[in-house]
Amino acid sequence: MATRRRFMTDLLLAGGGVAATGWTPIAAAQSTPQRGSVRPRPIIVNDIFRIGAELVPTTVTVRDGDGRLVTSLMQEDFAVAEAGTAQPITQFARERVPVSLALVLDVSDSMRGPRMDDARNALLTFAEDLLKPEDEAALLVFNHATRVLLGWTSERARLREALEGVRPTGGTAIYDSVDTALPLFETRRHPRAAMLLVSDGADTASDISVIDLKQKLGRGDVFLYGIAVDTPNARAATGINPQVFRELSAQSGGYAEIISSTADIGAATSRIADELNAQYMLGYTPGTPGDGRYRSIRVSVQKGLGYSVRSRRGVVR
Repeated sequence: MATRRRFMTDLLLAGGGVAATGWTPIAAAQSTPQRGSVRPRPIIVNDIFRIGAELVPTTVTVRDGDGRLVTSLMQEDFAVAEAGTAQPITQFARERVPVSLALVLDVSDSMRGPRMDDARNALLTFAEDLLKPEDEAALLVFNHATRVLLGWTSERARLREALEGVRPTGGTAIYDSVDTALPLFETRRHPRAAMLLVSDGADTASDISVIDLKQKLGRGDVFLYGIAVDTPNARAATGINPQVFRELSAQSGGYAEIISSTADIGAATSRIADELNAQYMLGYTPGTPGDGRYRSIRVSVQKGLGYSVRSRRGVVR
């Protein structure tokens, strides 16, 4: 709870107020709640909500039946349920909210040569041209082990320097890399959180299982975007498993890009950037106190046949 209050406070202070980012407290303008309604949590200095309030934020992506991003919805078009019980939406933004994005790159033997050049250039373009100046990024690389090359920063030059020093070698521990990246988000500055994972091979060295990793992703608010390079004619023992990429990404609220060549990484990151630029940010204040247990979250849209909604799957509070 403290982490949620901290980064929401940072968002207010950095933007000079909620209006600067579009992250608007729905209840803040109400002074006298009606009988039986949820009591508003007014904004106060150095803390967004009064002591005891627990905001649960979630990023939301909406697409129509043709897969196009839907960006014109209003707060009243959404509904949120926690463990099957409807919750009042107390925060809402359809303007772009800054994001904390972890870049996780495969640097195993299979990424040698032009493949690494393609991946490096695509990630640099993504960070320097497609992210906004206020966004922050972290960089992790992995082979049979995962290394955090760069913690949270908004300085793109530092990211370029770190990427240019990468040299592929070793095996592939995809699942461990995601597991290593997740704790970094506890110290992020922004309420939106995403991870971009790029790999071209089968996992051969992870300690964590796919089942355990899916459970971790489903309990948090980090959207995983996977780019899987599924090279034609690759040996089954060394080739990527696209279905696992899809399952892990879907569990988190993100999605997977399955491509056939590292030359296509740039186009894939561009599509992911389009989604990051078109997301909504919702927050609700639970009507029951937390007890440290897992609760499912379901966000739905109340209009528009054929709309699909992706958001976090649950919360532990």
